[in-house]
Amino acid sequence: MNPPTYPANLPQNLHPPTLNVERSTLNVERSLPLPHSPFAIRNSAFAILLVLLALAPAARSDTSWFDRLDDSLFLSTRDGTFRTDLSVLADLELYSTGRRPPGLLFGNDPQSINPRLSLFLDTRLGNHLYSLVQVRWDRGFDPFAKPDGTARFDEYLLRYTPFTEPWLNIQAGKFATVFGQWVHRHDSWNNPFINAPLSYENVFTITDKTAPASPKAFLGRRSVPDKKADWLTTLWGPSYTSGGSVFGRLQKLDYAFEVKNASISSRPTVWDATDHNWSDPTFTARLGTRPNAAWNLGASFSRGGYLISNPGLTLPAGRHTSDFPQTTIGTDLSYAWHHWQFWAEVIGTRFAVPRVGDADTLSYFLEAKYKLTTSLFTALRWNQQFFGKVPDGTGANQRWDQDAWRIDASLGWRIDRHLQTKLQYSYTHQHGPLLQADQLLAAQLTVKF
Repeated sequence: MNPPTYPANLPQNLHPPTLNVERSTLNVERSLPLPHSPFAIRNSAFAILLVLLALAPAARSDTSWFDRLDDSLFLSTRDGTFRTDLSVLADLELYSTGRRPPGLLFGNDPQSINPRLSLFLDTRLGNHLYSLVQVRWDRGFDPFAKPDGTARFDEYLLRYTPFTEPWLNIQAGKFATVFGQWVHRHDSWNNPFINAPLSYENVFTITDKTAPASPKAFLGRRSVPDKKADWLTTLWGPSYTSGGSVFGRLQKLDYAFEVKNASISSRPTVWDATDHNWSDPTFTARLGTRPNAAWNLGASFSRGGYLISNPGLTLPAGRHTSDFPQTTIGTDLSYAWHHWQFWAEVIGTRFAVPRVGDADTLSYFLEAKYKLTTSLFTALRWNQQFFGKVPDGTGANQRWDQDAWRIDASLGWRIDRHLQTKLQYSYTHQHGPLLQADQLLAAQLTVKF
């Protein structure tokens, strides 16, 4: 049994388918980064390699009991009309940064361990009804966001497929967005890296909690370390927001439309239907085509309110959160050739910011994976993000955040169909003051059954 193919809004036989580009001084906490130490990174790399080399062969010694367990975690009627399967994905991650962690790694500890346990319950009733529930225990949806540990329902959905062919599917619940292609492979088993592309985890100075008092206050956020509990990203990971979707495949055309309670940039704290009201729903769509078995190309669009209801009573008089939407367009492609796999996405986003105007950002990533052997693979990813200019209140225009690029390299070992380990190194360059770590070394051990 395997965790469901992502996004969960698609059945396993159906794979989905000029901007002007603001920071406030609200409660600025100026905790300074830890001193950068190349020796800490190097020592951590050595320690991580020792741990992986010790754990992986030991785990590989006998996994036949995983096979037996895998084959027993289901309930089914004799005729197969009803069947429910339990799947498990367990991860142990080690991170070393040398200073304040970058991206969506929370906390201030430059060296941390993150365990994660995900349970998937897939249920089918006849040929037309399907449900999925994903329960996860970890230290926060994003590593170390909840350092004492937390358990929650990340996904729950009910799907109706009226035909035997995948022409039409109707779904409701809490599930991953249909935007782009990266979401299809974001889980630890299918992602050749340990983290997400820059577009899905680079925190910038837009916030959903309060409106800036002035352009000057907005631009002032650029010199503040990332406030990850308050600021947003272009897309926040897989964006498990709540709502409904309609999707399907018509010959070589994939289509998907969804209406959700929160924007694709929203933080996990507002993803449940009860966390955020439906006054400013987000509409997202993707159209894709598969010319042949090797290619998958698509275009996505999303628009909806990103501000939470009445954000701190700071909106200009007479204005509503619906007056300040997030509008996002994107294009994506994937290609497979022999031992190679390639992916690319380009995403442009405009945030309408109170008292400032339109804040635009453009990001993209290029990714390649190569199978060295039947069990070893390596991957390389180039990420870049650009920020547009906004009025600074004095008649001039300034960039509202710092342009950045990042390169990720990984080496993976799929030991067998139940065990996998990965090692990743990332280097980030950001224009302007360096407020987070520029280097990341990470390792991950995954058990799947």
